[in-house]
Amino acid sequence: MEKYTEGPTLDLKYLDLLAEKYPNIQEASTEIINYQALLQLPKGTEHFMSDLHGEYEAFIHIMNNASGEIRKKVDSLYGKMLTSAERAQLSTLIYYPEEKLKEIKNNQEININEWYMITIHQLIEIAHLVSIKYSRNKVRKSLPPEYAFIINELINAENTSREEYYESIISTIIEIGKAEDFIVAFSTVIKRLIVDQLHIVGDIFDRGPRPDIIIDSLRAHHSVDIPWGNHDVLWMGAASGSAACIATVLSNSIKYGNLDTLETAYGINLRPLALFAQQQYKGSKRYELKSNDEIGNEDLRLLSKMYEAISVILFKLEGQIILRHPEYNMDDCLLLNHINRKKGTIWIAGKTYPIKIDDLFPMNEESPYQLTSDEQSVLDQLFTTFKNSYRLQQHIRFLYSTGSMYLQCNNNLLFHGCIPMNPDGTFMNFCVNDVNYHGKSYFDYADKMARQAYYAPEGTKEKKDGRDFLWFLWRGRHSPLFGRDRITTFERLYIDDPEAWIEEDNAYYQLIEDPIVCRKIFEEFGLDYETSHIINGHVPVNTMMGESPIKANGRIIVIDGGFCKAYQKKTGIAGYTLIYDSYGMRISSHEPFLGIKNAIENNSDIFSQEQVFETPDNRLTVADTDGGKDLIHKIEDLKNLMSAYQQGLIKERRGIPADNTTS
Repeated sequence: MEKYTEGPTLDLKYLDLLAEKYPNIQEASTEIINYQALLQLPKGTEHFMSDLHGEYEAFIHIMNNASGEIRKKVDSLYGKMLTSAERAQLSTLIYYPEEKLKEIKNNQEININEWYMITIHQLIEIAHLVSIKYSRNKVRKSLPPEYAFIINELINAENTSREEYYESIISTIIEIGKAEDFIVAFSTVIKRLIVDQLHIVGDIFDRGPRPDIIIDSLRAHHSVDIPWGNHDVLWMGAASGSAACIATVLSNSIKYGNLDTLETAYGINLRPLALFAQQQYKGSKRYELKSNDEIGNEDLRLLSKMYEAISVILFKLEGQIILRHPEYNMDDCLLLNHINRKKGTIWIAGKTYPIKIDDLFPMNEESPYQLTSDEQSVLDQLFTTFKNSYRLQQHIRFLYSTGSMYLQCNNNLLFHGCIPMNPDGTFMNFCVNDVNYHGKSYFDYADKMARQAYYAPEGTKEKKDGRDFLWFLWRGRHSPLFGRDRITTFERLYIDDPEAWIEEDNAYYQLIEDPIVCRKIFEEFGLDYETSHIINGHVPVNTMMGESPIKANGRIIVIDGGFCKAYQKKTGIAGYTLIYDSYGMRISSHEPFLGIKNAIENNSDIFSQEQVFETPDNRLTVADTDGGKDLIHKIEDLKNLMSAYQQGLIKERRGIPADNTTS
């Protein structure tokens, strides 16, 4: 008998594989029902942050308080039942349960068992509130395995008639001395469920004291992605073995007094550089560093010499890269060979500037970019210590595994810097081996080269070109992560004329307010202008001068709000979190943080002010997300499988199916 078919041709090979998981019509139809139900649930909450720059205490607190969302939940439940001080203490307990429990246990006036009972009840109610937008199965998967059954029972206790059963569970928890474990567990579950997805839009490294602590926190997060920033690719280059990136990392760290990241976090041995600088450099006023209470004058003098020594090495290494790569179009950034020592001048981009030769470092005038044997020896030792730092390599592999040059997620395009553009609104072209890259193809090429730097075999041309390209991404002409025509470190050190210090921004930053240009960018990445957004970091928003992070009529959001303390005088705030949930988009601006110790002892929080700027007509559901689109495709596949069963194209099986629990 001839088999009949209806609709599109069925891919029987694929359906055969799918049948291993869903061996009969009943299993397939049950999963379709599950998926259809999931599509109706509210969209999960996404948080977007950028430019953390090592400010680990503020970041950890904002992670713990979910950018103020946990306090809002506490207030909504207990605004009329608890005082403001009591709500603040309950919120702090959720943020820092272990530390807060120690403090509360030392309070002799508290009946601790009664406090345990009340607090566990409160945490159960909060956990229930943050869990109701998810499927039971997803909530179950987020629970700590050792207490999953009990917590799942308790947070689903609402509206049941088994009150004695639940009160018995809580009483037993306290009686057997497990109350503190459950308080910690409930606090963890609340923080886990309140933010479904975290996006860090670049620049975890540099400036602040401990980016490594931030990365450890991100590695423990349940769902995070990281479009790279220029400071991230700099450290990726250093870990990959780029000499220029290693020298830049050291120069930045010494200049900004951030040696903890190098020595304490990653065990980078600075002794070879210190010995070389002490022997070779007398100390130039051009490289004098600012003193602080933690560094003595003798150490400061040594650090200034180290800063000068590594900067000189860097200027030479950068020249070598520019000479190797004419496609970078940076020949006018070759400065050392344009110094006229006799006249005391330097030629830069068609203009001659006076330069104080007495302040300048000695160099080989015939080969100004050639390292001395001593400089090469220092670099070789630094290369070894960077490559052998287990923790650094572990963190950089995490950046590669979770990160990329850009990200498209739920109709949003995330990238750190800019889409390089010409002043006329066309995409800037980057030509390599007669192949032109621009817009999206440029980002894809950059992503490929960044990965090549780390994963290509040592000694290959691919490895060397990839390493050089990571340096280019850090500070190359109109790099999509840098977004300027040049960086003027040498000029600021040696030329007194401020005209030589000018760094012109890419045209992107002026053009993005033009709807025509915006539409062109969205079309380039296959996004709908009316419903999509670009989310940027990199350029601090000058709120003190009235600048808004929301640009181009809400199509572009810049979320660099000055997490780094160095930028807070300009921004007037201490960072942004962009929040995208089922009710739309809002941006939360944060006040400066006074420290974790103060937060625990005084129940203080980061004050955050929200601005709602986009509210959809209907509440967003899972069906409106990328995950929802995947579910719709799966439903179609399962319907095709059912059709194949019904037509006899595939035989049903009645054995025990695989675990088909829906996420």
